[in-house]
Amino acid sequence: MTALPHVTWLRAFEAAARNSSFSAAAEELNLTPAAISQQVRLLEQHLGVQLFTRLPRGVALTDIGHAYAQPLRRSFAEMAEATETLFATPSRRPLKVRASISYAALVLAPKLANFRRASPEVDLQLTTAVWTDRIEDDSIDVEIRYGFGDWAERDIRHLGHRHAELVCSPDLAAELGPDATLQDFAPHAVQIIGSEGDWPRLAAQRGETLPPMTKAMKADSSLIALEVLAGGEVPGGAAIVSEEFSRRYVAQGLLTSPLPDRLPLPRSFFLVVPDGAEDRRELRLFCDWLMLLHREGTV
Repeated sequence: MTALPHVTWLRAFEAAARNSSFSAAAEELNLTPAAISQQVRLLEQHLGVQLFTRLPRGVALTDIGHAYAQPLRRSFAEMAEATETLFATPSRRPLKVRASISYAALVLAPKLANFRRASPEVDLQLTTAVWTDRIEDDSIDVEIRYGFGDWAERDIRHLGHRHAELVCSPDLAAELGPDATLQDFAPHAVQIIGSEGDWPRLAAQRGETLPPMTKAMKADSSLIALEVLAGGEVPGGAAIVSEEFSRRYVAQGLLTSPLPDRLPLPRSFFLVVPDGAEDRRELRLFCDWLMLLHREGTV
């Protein structure tokens, strides 16, 4: 069995074969053409075959040289790939944030351009869920979770108390008139799954009694309910949603808030950092930025 040739001979041969030139191979490997020629000659002597035909101008592979060059080229490419994959300087790891779909779309997303301008070095990755109860994905760095804040994690930060309002299409508000009661809007209700109790709680706050609402349309998020109302898919629809979610719809005239009442919501959003999360600078920047937004009341 022929011993494996010296790697420097093989590298010189592969470069010369790929470039069809000793001079070009020498330039690529930062050697002289004479050094490339010497290394190829030593390889040929070791193998006992002629790999190149020397021409007046340049070189050409022999049949055996051509056959040998192809697997060598693959081998060097695989070595380069393995080295790059295993030992290259790692790229920045993204900061993975998860939030409920309504909070992500209606509160967080419109503000993220400001965060990116303030912290361009942070590669943020935002994912959503309809309901956020617990972090089950170990890759999540921080979560905006909805509830009472009574979870097991140690780092839980309250993002402020919330109030809900009744919103509806401007057409329905005009049809029912300025003296309309919650009872008048109840037949047009679009209820949010998990928050059906908001209707009777607002009624109790107003001193009203609501009719049975068993036929009310339901949506699994505030975002869907708002889009249903704004899109006119339910003629005259009305929903009770958090003010921070409905604010832009009302400001743009897509919806209106016909009643003056604001319903305190028992649940809030919390910023939750999983136990054992790496104390990364990117994580601190995002958490501090989000807490500041809520303290300033800009969300």
